[in-house]
Amino acid sequence: MKVVFMGTPQFAVKTLDELVKKHEVVGVFTNPDKPFGRKQVVSFSEVKKAAINLNIPVFQPVKFQDEDINILKQLSPDVVVVVAYGKILPREVLSIPKHGCINVHGSLLPKYRGASPIQASIINCEKETGVSIIKMTENLDDGDILKIHKTPIGLNETYLELSERLSAMGALAILEVLKDIEEGTLKRIPQKEEEATYVTKIKKEMGKINFNSDALVVHKLICGLSFWPSAYCFLKGKVLKVYKSILNEEHSGKPGEVLDEKKFIVGCGKGAVEFLEVQLQDRKRVSARDFLNGVKLKKGDILE
Repeated sequence: MKVVFMGTPQFAVKTLDELVKKHEVVGVFTNPDKPFGRKQVVSFSEVKKAAINLNIPVFQPVKFQDEDINILKQLSPDVVVVVAYGKILPREVLSIPKHGCINVHGSLLPKYRGASPIQASIINCEKETGVSIIKMTENLDDGDILKIHKTPIGLNETYLELSERLSAMGALAILEVLKDIEEGTLKRIPQKEEEATYVTKIKKEMGKINFNSDALVVHKLICGLSFWPSAYCFLKGKVLKVYKSILNEEHSGKPGEVLDEKKFIVGCGKGAVEFLEVQLQDRKRVSARDFLNGVKLKKGDILE
């Protein structure tokens, strides 16, 4: 089957890698190059890097104009596969491929439509998530479901770990859908609008830890935002980023109170969490053990 692929981040790369093994990928659309880091060095998206290595033509429209639409028409794909592309496709684009545009989404739709479904599933303490393959419409993530694969979320599983697993699941699921299309056995299940929820892009301020919450809620916030922007609190007026934690069932105390200065255990509204990797403002990211060797905490100190 002749395929055009659209995607941008690392999450999308696995699907592209698998598609080229069984189908003819005639073009890749990804977001424009952008400056990155303090030095503002222009960088390629992960999908562009992968496409170049695979010798696939790359196209990077800021917004779909007539020229971009004509390019897509000339490529004449049987199907367009979309994974975390970051753009809403206009009606004219959706109508070009013979079998339409198909999207890989990192949640069990209709729950968590939108930009950050994987983070949201972790932060909201979901026990299960998965990938949904849908037929795309002009609206956000509301198309008919073509395939769903489910998986449990580990208690300590971070965003990167879960994202990597879901990326592999999505790649296999899209191959199943394309096979169903070729064999004429594809089934479509409309989403239940009354069950739909939406999530926005992650913002830095979402990472502020509320120690009045249950320990599980605090721990899951840390897991969900571990890659970016990280959960954070304040230690004596300085920002303390927390990248990794575990639950601690042996301690309890006031919210934000340091309960064990040798293991960096902190009280919550219910239960306690143990910080494993942290970064104090203007310092490097280190293990909690190394942090405590350099910053002397006292039992009873309060994190805010």
